[in-house]
Amino acid sequence: MPPKPRMSDRRPIIELRDVEKHYGMGEITVKALRGVTLTVYEGDYISILGPSGCGKSTLLNILGCLDQPTEGDYLLEGENVANLADDDLSQVRGKRLGFIFQSYNLIQQLTVVENIEVPLYYQGISEKESHEIAASLAEQVGLGSRLDHRPAELSGGQQQRVAIARALANDPAVILADEATGNLDSKSGGDILQIFDDLNQRGKTLILITHDEGMADRTSRVIRLKDGLIHYDSMGQAAPSEMNYKSKALSTG
Repeated sequence: MPPKPRMSDRRPIIELRDVEKHYGMGEITVKALRGVTLTVYEGDYISILGPSGCGKSTLLNILGCLDQPTEGDYLLEGENVANLADDDLSQVRGKRLGFIFQSYNLIQQLTVVENIEVPLYYQGISEKESHEIAASLAEQVGLGSRLDHRPAELSGGQQQRVAIARALANDPAVILADEATGNLDSKSGGDILQIFDDLNQRGKTLILITHDEGMADRTSRVIRLKDGLIHYDSMGQAAPSEMNYKSKALSTG
């Protein structure tokens, strides 16, 4: 296996610049993110950890273009997507991002191969080609003999494998996984993590939201959130968001 390129040789895929996200709760404004600055490079294998309420889910929603920041910029492959209209965000999600959820989010009426094909329906790919792509991806995740099975006929680990194959169908720039092993036993969870390891070794960029320290130990970069800020980044950025937020607070206070 050739060595991964140096950080200086890798292109940024995601750049967050002073991203804030506020929610109105009656007369109270909750600041879920308070100025997050983050660069994700091609080939990164990142775990994002933190206690409940630290902003992990909010950050995932913004990274996945499921929500928009209240303030700040989000550059995805060089394009600022922070303020795109909903239809444009949908196009970005469909073409550049892959999602893996704790609850699998499979369509129960569809077979394995049909579930994997879902993202391809919106890409203008022919039925024959999309079927071939889906069957190949099913084979890659160890489900080549289960193409015609429906989710109810699969174990939890097998359903998550379908979800991984579906996330790969559009050849995304980034794969986002939210507590992807949370509903699995240790054996099935370990198998899923091995698939993630293999995907990263093949050059895929993965961002895993997790509370599992064991999962974090497998990734090459660990980011910890606290109170809506990056508290720690193992890449060597010593809590830049926290320092920026404190500096901003002092200058405006």
